[in-house]
Amino acid sequence: MKILILNGPNLNLIGRREPEIYGTKSFGEFIDEVRQKYSGVEIDYRQSNHEGILIDVIQESDGVYDGIIFNPGAYAHTSIALADAIRSVKTPVVEVHLSNIYEREEFRRHSFTAEACVASIVGRGMCGYEDALDMLLGM
Repeated sequence: MKILILNGPNLNLIGRREPEIYGTKSFGEFIDEVRQKYSGVEIDYRQSNHEGILIDVIQESDGVYDGIIFNPGAYAHTSIALADAIRSVKTPVVEVHLSNIYEREEFRRHSFTAEACVASIVGRGMCGYEDALDMLLGM
């Protein structure tokens, strides 16, 4: 099985950015642990702060990956274009948010991208990525 983990804007700062919300472990450290734990799964990782690049990656991943774990960051709340990109591919996409977006500021409580995904996992911190991976492996 081949899985893509795709992170959106500012998620390259995990471990340094608002540690009270996002924790202190870097995503690089986390992804190394996940690759060891799921050694039988090919896991690729991409991150971009640019909406168009995220759209390109989603489109290019169709037929290449068995699933995508996507944390769109703040774009979840603003990007119809990303939601359309998710809808345009056959590859199942599971949305992940480290924090519980439904308990944060009002503008974060709606996710356009979640509407296009097969599932959305929120508020589980880094464990949310593993939950999404387990979900995709079970499909």
